[in-house]
Amino acid sequence: MKTPNQKIESPLLDEKEVTLYIKREDTIHPLISGNKYRKLKYNLLEAQNQGLTTLLTFGGAFSNHIAAVACAGHEQGFKTIGVIRGEELEDNWEDNPTLQLAHDHGMQFYFVSRSAYRNKTEPDFIQHLKNTFSEFYLLPEGGTNELAVKGCAEILTEEDSTFHYICSSVGTGGTVAGIINSTEPHQHVLGFPALKGDFLKADIRTFAQNERWQLITDYHFGGYAKVTPDLVQFINRFRKGTGISLDPIYTGKLVFGIFELIKQDFFPKGTQILAIHTGGLQGIKGMNQVLEQKKLPLLDV
Repeated sequence: MKTPNQKIESPLLDEKEVTLYIKREDTIHPLISGNKYRKLKYNLLEAQNQGLTTLLTFGGAFSNHIAAVACAGHEQGFKTIGVIRGEELEDNWEDNPTLQLAHDHGMQFYFVSRSAYRNKTEPDFIQHLKNTFSEFYLLPEGGTNELAVKGCAEILTEEDSTFHYICSSVGTGGTVAGIINSTEPHQHVLGFPALKGDFLKADIRTFAQNERWQLITDYHFGGYAKVTPDLVQFINRFRKGTGISLDPIYTGKLVFGIFELIKQDFFPKGTQILAIHTGGLQGIKGMNQVLEQKKLPLLDV
């Protein structure tokens, strides 16, 4: 499925003689948006091929992946189970917009402690889940596996070969690996991790088929799911100026980082940049709950 590229107009871009487009993967589906749609495409086909009718996966309170699996399962006729990090959520999950969305689309929750959640890839824990729920198709946290990378390799199209840089946010590394695998020899990929550190390099190399990429690790804003008033204000200004909503966990940090690199003359004059909008807008409501509690500026919706 092909999604449109939207040109961004900005005095800074004019001054630096750099062109920026946003690939609107957020428009691919009203509920299963962006990279989650791509990651699930071939996994759902494989689950069907195996004759399995239940999808089981893992995620936190505001996980885009949890929401997407629930909605995709509902649409495609699968039962879905979400193993949710944090026992404290069990008594008040209805107050969480992400979990409410997942529940509304049929997902069954299994809440576990944070210490137990750390064992989510261990064979004994997986066997415990099979003993509890019977057979299921296992989707890893964040959805990254070989089939997910295959789906994300379809984000770029032939028309995108004119761009010099392809920029993407990075969570578990599957999306950026798929993008790396579909680039042309003259293209370079910049990944902007939402987490601190560059430990994701090894995970990306597991799936990436070339070395035309690097991670830009300066724009995590304190770590995963952390934001600042400056980031919120940037996202709101960008939405007002372009009509494009950005999520605060991934794409907001990505576009903020791109503009900072442009200010720093990272990109030569004449550079054409394509930034991938990976969706995740369902998380805005949950983030606004957190911001409101902290008496911080809210994201426009």
